[in-house]
Amino acid sequence: MENVILYNYLPILLVFGFAIIFGIGVVFSSELFGPQRPTKSKLSTYESGMKPIGSAEERVSIKYYLVAMFFIIFDIEVIFVYPWAVKFSELYKTFGMPAFTSMLIFLIVFELGFLYAYKKGGFRWD
Repeated sequence: MENVILYNYLPILLVFGFAIIFGIGVVFSSELFGPQRPTKSKLSTYESGMKPIGSAEERVSIKYYLVAMFFIIFDIEVIFVYPWAVKFSELYKTFGMPAFTSMLIFLIVFELGFLYAYKKGGFRWD
């Protein structure tokens, strides 16, 4: 019985194996077959055609990264809430009140995280 289950997953494993081998092969083939002629202009920092200003090792304010993380977290919240809202009537008919309370708990925990970030000053852009 176990052999039958493994046999059914064999095509998926083969596709994953081929994808990994192909990806690694493409990355390393550029090193093997690509021209290797480094020049000063090729090794310099690229700034979309503009002259580079400063060094690439300059520090960036942590606020920039916090705003980016908050944006991603908000997107994740929308990804979970939107499908739930679209299918809410069907979920409520099937599961009843737990369909509502589970999302309510999720949103409360999520908003408590935002409240914590607000209290710590994560949203202040000084």
